[in-house]
Amino acid sequence: MIHLRVLLTACLCASALLEGSVQIRAVDGKLLRPLEPQGLANVLFFVATDCPVSNAYAPEIQRVCTEYASKGVNCALIYEDVRVTADEVRTHLDEHHYHGIAAAIDADASLATRVGATITPETVVVDHQGAVRYRGRIDNFYVAFGHSRQVVTVHDLRDALDALAAGRAVATPTTEPIGCYIVPANQRSH
Repeated sequence: MIHLRVLLTACLCASALLEGSVQIRAVDGKLLRPLEPQGLANVLFFVATDCPVSNAYAPEIQRVCTEYASKGVNCALIYEDVRVTADEVRTHLDEHHYHGIAAAIDADASLATRVGATITPETVVVDHQGAVRYRGRIDNFYVAFGHSRQVVTVHDLRDALDALAAGRAVATPTTEPIGCYIVPANQRSH
């Protein structure tokens, strides 16, 4: 059943254009357009301050964003914590040594819903035409929640970005992320 879901999601993901503009305000006040990349692609990292898997990926997220910036890739951290404040996000950014990466709060989960993100950390790569080209895990470090490998053997996000930069189709456009569930919009109290 999981294989069928992944296959169906991959087919939809590879061809889906995200219609309509989405704007979200970053914690520094800048207006972000996460579904309208100015360069090769936008990478949206759906994260949460209290998710241990999400927090463990902070160094790798920083490395990916730094290494791919010269290829026209822009990154944004999209916080999915329920009722997190901008000050709490700024503290989290400092504690986990994030620098030069935009950060915004998806308070109503509308962006996560729009792109199909359900887990933190989960990455969504949107190409310059507004199509989701990859959605899923950063790599295969985690085998299950709380269980990791000694060595990463598959770099899903990097492979997707390398394919985009080379003008190729992403070989595996969808993978199953492991982490903490994003609270759906209809279950969030305002």
